[in-house]
Amino acid sequence: MNKNINEAKKHIEFDKREKNLNLILDSNSYKLAQEDINLLRRDEMRGVRMLLEITKPELVLEEQKILSTIIVFGGAKIVEESFAQIEIDKVRNLLKKSPESCELKRKLNKLKNLFSMSHYYKSAKEFSKLASVNNQNDQCNSNVIVTGGGPGIMEAANRGAFEADCKSIGLNIQLPNEQFPNSFITPGLCFKFNYFALRKIHFVMRSVAAVFFPGGFGTLDELFELLTLRQTGMKSEIPIILFGKKYWNNLINFEFLADSGLISEEDLKIFKYADTASEAWEIVESSQISNDNSKI
Repeated sequence: MNKNINEAKKHIEFDKREKNLNLILDSNSYKLAQEDINLLRRDEMRGVRMLLEITKPELVLEEQKILSTIIVFGGAKIVEESFAQIEIDKVRNLLKKSPESCELKRKLNKLKNLFSMSHYYKSAKEFSKLASVNNQNDQCNSNVIVTGGGPGIMEAANRGAFEADCKSIGLNIQLPNEQFPNSFITPGLCFKFNYFALRKIHFVMRSVAAVFFPGGFGTLDELFELLTLRQTGMKSEIPIILFGKKYWNNLINFEFLADSGLISEEDLKIFKYADTASEAWEIVESSQISNDNSKI
């Protein structure tokens, strides 16, 4: 009887030890630090996350032999003409059912405005092709298009490289409203960022040119960031191209800034305008030839 009791106690003790060992092995404290997601997500680990976020793309781009990039920014809502027309037709059909709807009328007006800018999608795609062809091979990759990885002008630029059988980069960002990368980015060269500041660094650090198509807050943010870096000498002299002179002149009065004494006349030379893909590429190409000659 006592023997059976002792055996039962041993089994109970063994089961407790076994259960406790499993709890130890499953606990976060037993995980290797780099495998502990809960640890890496703590506020105290923000510096570590930032280091990872700036290092990971750098390592991949070096492995892929990406020597230089051309930044392309522009509105996410500027789409191909055919898709823009589809959205207009949808709203027109709704207006037939609710002809007095002020909301639908406003929406239709905005869609017509976007339709009038759909040619920029085609231009972004054309520019990307011009910049990509003859500049990439197995040994090195120059003038690689880099975008924010999203829709609209970003998609057009990645698509131009894709259709030219060339590489392109997408620097996506994690947003409250989930954003998926467009389908034209080179696999292995699409990165997802959490920190805008670190994403900005990777946009600029390899860039030899930047082309800004019409866009909203995001495009303007990146434009003034790069203009400031150029103005202060923190970024080397690269062509900054505002694509669509009429749009940019309507949006920003740079001459007023200069006339007010808030920027110098020399600052107006930091950027140039272009209205065609070939014109934009000629600016980039002439700048690269000039830089090469200055090294001789």
